[in-house]
Amino acid sequence: MKAKLSTLLCLGMLLPSLSIAQTEQQINSRDIPKINQPITMDGVLDEAHWQDALILSLDYVTWPDENVPAPLETTVYVYENGESLFVGFNAKDTSPENIRAFLRDRDNLWDDDSVGIKIDTYNDHRLAYQFFVNPLGAQADSIEDAINKRESSAWDAIWDSEAKITASGYTVEVEIPLRILNFNDSLTNQTWGMEFIRFLPRSQRLRLSTNKIDHNIDCWVCQLEHYSGFEDATQGNSLSIIPSIVMGAEQSRDITADPVTDWETETNIEPGLDVKWGITPDISLNATINPDFSQVEADVAQLSINNTFALYSPEKRTFFLDNIDYFSSPWDLIYTRTINNPDFGAKLTGRVDKHAFGLFATDDKTTTFIVPGNVGSDIAELDQKSTNAALRYTYNYSDELSVGMSSTLRTADDYHNYVAGVDFKYQPTENDSISFQFLNSNTEYPLELMDEFCGEENECNSPEQSECDQFDCNFNEQVLRTYKDDAFSDTAYRIDYHHDERDWFFYSGYRNLGADFRADLGFLDLVDFNKFVAGGGYIWRGDASDWWNRFRIHGDWDITHNDDGELLEKEAEIHFIIQGPMQSELAYAIETRDKVGQRLDARSLKIDGNTTLFTELGHRIFFEIQPISGLYFNTIISKSDRIDYSNNRLGEEFRVRPVFNWNITKNLQLKLRHTYQKLEADNPLLDDDKVFTANLTDARLTYQFSTKSYLRLSMIRSDITRNADNYLYDTVNESDRDISAQLLYSYKINPQTVFFLGYSDYGWKDDEYTEFKKEERSLFMKMSYAWLL
Repeated sequence: MKAKLSTLLCLGMLLPSLSIAQTEQQINSRDIPKINQPITMDGVLDEAHWQDALILSLDYVTWPDENVPAPLETTVYVYENGESLFVGFNAKDTSPENIRAFLRDRDNLWDDDSVGIKIDTYNDHRLAYQFFVNPLGAQADSIEDAINKRESSAWDAIWDSEAKITASGYTVEVEIPLRILNFNDSLTNQTWGMEFIRFLPRSQRLRLSTNKIDHNIDCWVCQLEHYSGFEDATQGNSLSIIPSIVMGAEQSRDITADPVTDWETETNIEPGLDVKWGITPDISLNATINPDFSQVEADVAQLSINNTFALYSPEKRTFFLDNIDYFSSPWDLIYTRTINNPDFGAKLTGRVDKHAFGLFATDDKTTTFIVPGNVGSDIAELDQKSTNAALRYTYNYSDELSVGMSSTLRTADDYHNYVAGVDFKYQPTENDSISFQFLNSNTEYPLELMDEFCGEENECNSPEQSECDQFDCNFNEQVLRTYKDDAFSDTAYRIDYHHDERDWFFYSGYRNLGADFRADLGFLDLVDFNKFVAGGGYIWRGDASDWWNRFRIHGDWDITHNDDGELLEKEAEIHFIIQGPMQSELAYAIETRDKVGQRLDARSLKIDGNTTLFTELGHRIFFEIQPISGLYFNTIISKSDRIDYSNNRLGEEFRVRPVFNWNITKNLQLKLRHTYQKLEADNPLLDDDKVFTANLTDARLTYQFSTKSYLRLSMIRSDITRNADNYLYDTVNESDRDISAQLLYSYKINPQTVFFLGYSDYGWKDDEYTEFKKEERSLFMKMSYAWLL
């Protein structure tokens, strides 16, 4: 009873302080006028009522310098009309011929000149909307999560903007409908945190702002100035109905047959419907029926050779991306690329006062998930229809403390995975933060799952390993991790501490994932794994007269064991980074790592006495530069001792990965990314120490007709050659080559009203086939239209 009374007294003392804080914010805020006048969206600030708006100037360079005077004049005009926020920018430039601007697809303008606005509608220093426009009118929008230090461009909203290059710089007009923002509609008068920004990329990429930013404070969203207005702001119904249709024809054939089989054609016509409803300014509902979850654009190519863990590919599908920040937690528990082919989906997200929540559910015609380990992981797929759901709740007790709860669910016929846990983040000072998360999982695998990894036709549906010895099973870690005859449970937890100041930082953390912990809706590919890490760094800043502007040294040390206390890895690394003219950066890293190789007896998960501990020493150089407008280059070069996992020995790896982006004209852009990887291992019986050489080329040529449409040709080629004599245990192909191509036309009126038309094909060859033969080809079209009600 005394505890309850004490709690009530504390809350009673807290409420007045909150009211005082809100009042102080309003007193110290600037008023945004309400003007019931429209604008002609043409990028020209010629309407007379712009002069009645709130007029601001971007006086400070906040990066890479700290609040020095801005070299160019930028004036901002701001007003609202109860339904939209209007912002005008007049970005002066004494040398307008140096303005960097190209026609871009959405969210791809970050190498250009641009202006924008950051908005924290709840003014609680947790999330901020960001809207940017380049001088040719290309748009970018994103959400900054200040709690988890993440920024995502996955959020795509419908807003209007136009821009125009002038003899004295460029001007931009922006209209942001209030319907696309979440805010506390119970307040008669809104007080929001806002910052108006200009990026000026020349020899350095300067960030100009309306307000000063203290680099000694890690949270920049916390430093936004306050702006009041939007009295009795309304959002209307905020209902979007988006029907879509996807049509396609796919052809495939068996090129390994003799003779090669004829093409087999499969056609499909799939209508779909998406509904987005802003139930209130705080709460949104997304629902989808027969959604198009196809990948419109090819993923960035990745090499998987000599890699024992599953590869990560980012999510691109609209339904999952919308309001994904509501599901953010210290561990990535939501990896929706594992949901392949659903018939329906629904998502509810919202923020009410100090409470934020997110809930989504979908079905799936198959069940795909990661089977994790501590030496490797792999993907499992069950031919079973599944139900998938996730829940996230956060209570923002104060600016310093937030607590959360997460839960995910996946179920199929004889499979399930349930995860639930709690977390918190506490910031006792402006420079210190502590976060903690605890999770528990309960999982059940079907007995036949082991057969998928066993790789044999013989079935061994028994958890007793001795009963399986009679079968010629290709035992590996995933076979052993799926030897389960009943449901199993385990826990995972992590704690992280960060101290960040202007010139130095320190961090430390500990992660523990039990051997039987699973998070099958997320991307957690490590279990039976606990890791301690500690690191830090120091930053030097150059003066205006120096050729360099920033020099940084940082490094860390970590050690990892399994649940039995057996050493998996011990690593130390140090990085040296210097930033200089032409937006250049040169980084050098040296690392040393003691790490276990493959298990000697694949029938046991033991580490000690069952693995070899190898010592890897590596050097890595990174360099990037933007010497002129429209030209960007970077490369990573590394030479390291590296474990040859196929042969469980130490080899020497050389790796180069250059990236070259060239805006040939305002409309035409070429992107090239190549990876060269070579591994050698000493073999006294051979003259040639080569194990393999791999080349991967990703080339994309885009013609941007306008900010709304483009035509893109993408080609990805992989070429792997092996020295078969230097493989000790396996028979391998001496060469594997494949090539895929895609031609895509895109027209986007807005992110939801789109038209895509594309063609793609895929072919390969190996030792047996001397020329490329196409194995798959497809033609597809997608149309969708957003009705905004």
